[in-house]
Amino acid sequence: MSITIHSTVKKAPPVIPYQALKDEVLGKRYSLYVNFVGEKRGRKINQESRGKDYIPNVLSFPLTDTSGEIYLTPAVAKREAKDWSHSYSKHLLYLFIHGLLHLKGYDHGDKMDALENRLLEKYS
Repeated sequence: MSITIHSTVKKAPPVIPYQALKDEVLGKRYSLYVNFVGEKRGRKINQESRGKDYIPNVLSFPLTDTSGEIYLTPAVAKREAKDWSHSYSKHLLYLFIHGLLHLKGYDHGDKMDALENRLLEKYS
């Protein structure tokens, strides 16, 4: 299946191997919608869907067994990047991987961290 990328922010998202990562983590039959949103929209989605009142860096939502969506907030990723010793592009890559793993069913923890690190190294 496909990957659809949509952006409502002014600056184009960095070039990341979205399709290859999606296929590796979720499989080729999975349909993924990736949305780059501004801070206001990110906060609104977080409030409405999770009852959380902060601007998220990434949100993942499974839609069906074979489809889901990821929301990324580039402004947050840009601010966080230096705290992680990442470039902006590398941090956005990390957040995309993080979102994919949540869609795959992983929760925060050592196993998820190890997979994130392996994929980040492979695709950076």
